[in-house]
Amino acid sequence: MTTVILIRHGESEANRKNVFAGHIDPDLEEQGLRQAKLTARYVAENYQVDAVYASDLTRASKTAQCLGELLQMPVIKEKGLREIDAGKWEGVSFNEVPVLYPEEFSVWVRDLGSARCPGGESVRELGARVFKTLTSIAEKEADKTVVVATHATPIRAMQSIVTTGDVRAMKDIPWASNASLTVFTYEGGKWKLVEASIDGHLSDCKTALPDTV
Repeated sequence: MTTVILIRHGESEANRKNVFAGHIDPDLEEQGLRQAKLTARYVAENYQVDAVYASDLTRASKTAQCLGELLQMPVIKEKGLREIDAGKWEGVSFNEVPVLYPEEFSVWVRDLGSARCPGGESVRELGARVFKTLTSIAEKEADKTVVVATHATPIRAMQSIVTTGDVRAMKDIPWASNASLTVFTYEGGKWKLVEASIDGHLSDCKTALPDTV
């Protein structure tokens, strides 16, 4: 059995400014770096980690780097773990997106699994990409414990696919908090969700999620 621990990156500059990040590459905020270090310590104390992977975007790779440095392991970057390609929404404030794209953003809020970012990916395309990438990692790292630093939409999509077989249920699944852990197992070609959005170790360092997402 392979254990795959997904970590949402620490609070980023985009999170702090409340803008849609997508494939743009903001760094971690000071708070986000602190979160990443707390999560690295928690993982190191509670799991026997065999490999560390990350999205190649800075906010995720730096989150993984905190664990990699603690365990003296390299961080393997995978482009397939990136956040959704948000197209025309990238870098735009969450307060502006519903004004500029009311119909598309209404779908994002009400029925996330059916949403498409104008000029970018659909959530269904994202889900297929992330599921394929994580399955490849799980098969490559068979019978090991793997930590993967990624982003909010990939984690929510993976949780929906594993628990229901599709991204349609994403609307009923909460966002994972910054620097939280969502744990899966993979065995015999089948995924299983163990626990979602573990963040108690962050204590007063948790990030409050905005109502607009």
